[in-house]
Amino acid sequence: MHRGDVSLEEEVTKRETLIRGGLSYHDVTEAVCKMPETPFLKSPKGWLIGFTISASLMVMFFLSIVYLIWEGIGIWGNSSPVFWAWDIVNFVFWVGIGHAGTLISAILYLFRQKWRTSINRYAEAMTIFAVICALIFPGIHVGRIWVVYYFFPLPNQMDMWPNFRSPLLWDMFAVGTYFIVSLHFWYVGLIPDLATLRDRVKSKTAKMWYGLFSLGWRGSMRHWLHYERAYLLLAALSTPLVLSVHSVVSFDFAIAQLPGWHTTIFPPYFVAGAVFSGFAMVQTLMLPARKWLGLKDIVTIKHIENMNKIILVTGSMVGYAYGIEFFMAWYSGNEYESFTFINRAFGPYAWAYWTMVSCNVLTPQLFWFKRLRTSITASFILAIFVNIGMWFERFVIIVTSLNRDFLPSSWHYFSPRIWEPIFLLGSFGLFFTLFLLFVRYLPVIAMAEVKGIMPHGDDHHA
Repeated sequence: MHRGDVSLEEEVTKRETLIRGGLSYHDVTEAVCKMPETPFLKSPKGWLIGFTISASLMVMFFLSIVYLIWEGIGIWGNSSPVFWAWDIVNFVFWVGIGHAGTLISAILYLFRQKWRTSINRYAEAMTIFAVICALIFPGIHVGRIWVVYYFFPLPNQMDMWPNFRSPLLWDMFAVGTYFIVSLHFWYVGLIPDLATLRDRVKSKTAKMWYGLFSLGWRGSMRHWLHYERAYLLLAALSTPLVLSVHSVVSFDFAIAQLPGWHTTIFPPYFVAGAVFSGFAMVQTLMLPARKWLGLKDIVTIKHIENMNKIILVTGSMVGYAYGIEFFMAWYSGNEYESFTFINRAFGPYAWAYWTMVSCNVLTPQLFWFKRLRTSITASFILAIFVNIGMWFERFVIIVTSLNRDFLPSSWHYFSPRIWEPIFLLGSFGLFFTLFLLFVRYLPVIAMAEVKGIMPHGDDHHA
């Protein structure tokens, strides 16, 4: 099937094959199942070290939440007029991270983009874990923790949710719906691969759990028919959520009568930024896992280059949004709006603004060069810069719009205390703990889908 380094498929279609190395179906199964089949006591040292660090940070996070509930949000640096700070910054950051999963899985699936098959499982898992991190912050930032019941449809004398106009409730609806649909989408895609692990593992306990969650999958024609229908319906249901969820999150700001927030560009701007940061996080997670798990022939340079192209496009859209914000502030003739944006760029938080611009606008432009776009090292470093920049973007939007109130006597420079970095690090601990457990016990590649795009022939047998 190969002539030198070029496969027959590449000669016929004139397109680079997505799966390299002449792998057979059996080779793919062996590569993906290697980690889940390894006994826990024989786990790689790197995984054990990473899991220990992440789990420690996660425990620190939950202990910090207990202390926060006991003491109140006075332990943070929030004060008048900056009542929202790192708490909401972290919330919007994590919601944004979760967007790439649905985009890769659902939208690219509907458009029949074959290159998604090697990376969609990473992205879907990342979505679930990022949304879990995001859901925590609206609950703990309220100060009066007893009013958290506003999130839930608890029975009351009005037979409806209290305070339906509250952004807290919108976040609960948007992020909760996104989590439920994404979880179902991820799980349905896992079923055929869980059945493969069920039939391969030696441990009776592992066989029981994989058997339980594979729902009796036998790979019959009827099973595949129902699977394809369910997957297609969930993909169609998930696609509008990519646009709706972060649009709703942007309404938390856009409906406020506050210069710097009250703008109609926020929904598309937030969605583009969410996809941008989500793809960068997929790269951050996928590139090390690709090397450590030996999946270089399944997750190839072609996949990495395609993702870098999307980062370049969405980064350019975010840069355009930054420019439009300044233009509209000037064009509106509103002196408060103009002051807010000049203050962002040249005021006391100018360092945060230019960090944001450097990471989000200038850094992705390096992907115009194919050499950098196809470099593993460059892709990983630039993805980390994008993640840093997107966190700063949320910081700039929230804090710089609040710290200069209408009355100069109310101006206040927000400075975080030790607890804000602890909560941020702790949320990363929770995220990486969940991700490392996923890598350890579940197939990180959608084996059934990857085999579906491989060339069929006598040398490709399961």
